[in-house]
Amino acid sequence: MTLSGEQLQRTARNAATALEHVSTGRPFTPHLEVWKVRDKVFLIVTEDDPDLQIITVKADPHHADALRRDHGSIGAGQYLNKHHWTSVGPGPGITKRLIEDLVLGSYDLADGHRQEEDS
Repeated sequence: MTLSGEQLQRTARNAATALEHVSTGRPFTPHLEVWKVRDKVFLIVTEDDPDLQIITVKADPHHADALRRDHGSIGAGQYLNKHHWTSVGPGPGITKRLIEDLVLGSYDLADGHRQEEDS
């Protein structure tokens, strides 16, 4: 099932809430909900425009390129380094599973401690 913008953002928040060592706040502007793991940003939920309900996550550049090719509503990250960040909006193929995977992947990229512990 394709998610609406509201569902997409709710799914991302729920996925982020379930992870360890996570904090959330609005350090930049009231319209950007920033999620961090050990003080490193891994998710931004954009709330400034009801017609543009997106999330922005870290992603491996090669994976992000493939996602952009396959999904019209996935693009270069807004507000951040466009090589390492990807923004996702509602559209065909944007599913709960995809959003959960993207949030977890972003969390893993941001959390160097977790990667070291797993080695």
